[in-house]
Amino acid sequence: MPDSRRSQLLTAAYDYVLEHGLSEMSLRPLAKATGTSPRVLLYLFGSKDDLVREILAKGRAEELRLIAAVAAAGGGFDELVERLWAFVSAPEQRATIRLFFEAYVASLRAEPGPWRDFARQSVHDWLRLLTDAQPGVPADVAEARATRTLALLRGQLLDLLACDEPGRLATP
Repeated sequence: MPDSRRSQLLTAAYDYVLEHGLSEMSLRPLAKATGTSPRVLLYLFGSKDDLVREILAKGRAEELRLIAAVAAAGGGFDELVERLWAFVSAPEQRATIRLFFEAYVASLRAEPGPWRDFARQSVHDWLRLLTDAQPGVPADVAEARATRTLALLRGQLLDLLACDEPGRLATP
């Protein structure tokens, strides 16, 4: 039963931070919104930092699962990038993208706390996906192309979040 309750609370906490953000997350409002108490959250997750780490891990796992599904549709590299952009820039992904960038930037601090290595892991996850989508291309060329594409995708996503002008942003 505790594993089931833990899993339910992790999902509820993830949904909560999608709506409210992560940087100002406090256990009391989170507990109230998820129908539990701060004490239960601490019992099940150990500490607030451990809960944040698990929320971010859940988010990354979900992101990778969805992106892998987009990549599995096949086609060439340019087609994959267009499908990825269509997916990550869709209005229903805005909260997930905001959470991603919040954690990404927080992990760049000198003392990043529970999001330590989030940005580095994310970069490597995406580079692996984009590099693997270029079979037959020399590794150094595929990695350079993947790096440029990832930087362009991230930049466009930040611009989309800042201005909410999807019609202005072309497929990378």
